[in-house]
Amino acid sequence: MFSVPAYNATLEGVIEKRGISTRFGHNLKEIKADTKEAIFDVTTDNGVEEVSIHYDMIHVTPPMSAPDFIKQSPLANDKGWVDVHKYTLQHNRYPNVFGLGDASSLPISKTAAAARKQTPVVVQNLLTQMNGQQLRGKYDGYTCCPLITGYHSAIMAEFDYEGNPAPSFPLDPAKERYSMFLAKAYALPWIYWHRMLKGEWFEADIFKPINRLLQKNGDKNSLAKTKEQSSTC
Repeated sequence: MFSVPAYNATLEGVIEKRGISTRFGHNLKEIKADTKEAIFDVTTDNGVEEVSIHYDMIHVTPPMSAPDFIKQSPLANDKGWVDVHKYTLQHNRYPNVFGLGDASSLPISKTAAAARKQTPVVVQNLLTQMNGQQLRGKYDGYTCCPLITGYHSAIMAEFDYEGNPAPSFPLDPAKERYSMFLAKAYALPWIYWHRMLKGEWFEADIFKPINRLLQKNGDKNSLAKTKEQSSTC
């Protein structure tokens, strides 16, 4: 269901708790609004069969695609995305071209959070390329998918290319939290409209010193407990 095991495990629990049924291998190809039927091509071990499912309400997420002017240009790869290097964001065939965001071929979830992290890499490497120097900026695949799991709960699913959680806060990122719901509902929209669109993106890196300090204190406490247990024995 979700590509990162840590977050997928939590979502599986949410689905079980809510009694939600999942149907994988279903490709929506038609909606009959007059009869409220959704027509799917369902892939099974025996091939593909057409299935009709009645609905009361349906929410459809269309397949993602780059614009036609990109898909039909020399910049695109065979799947229609701007063909860029996953780390440097430089085009794989045209060194004077860089790409980021939803139209790029980067193998990661296409989110505003990802674009926020890609932007400084493109800026750094573009300037470096113009000066004839070796590219130094590297994008690690960071992205974030805020997952609303209830009226007052959410998971801030941050991760990188390797599928490793990359939390901005010193909390278990796979746990449903009210604080993450507040961040999704109120903080992130403000950051988007008042910081990111103005080029003053909110850098979660400001939390890293705090995280390191908390981690350091946590390690000290664990070490102290270990010593105490050893002396007791």
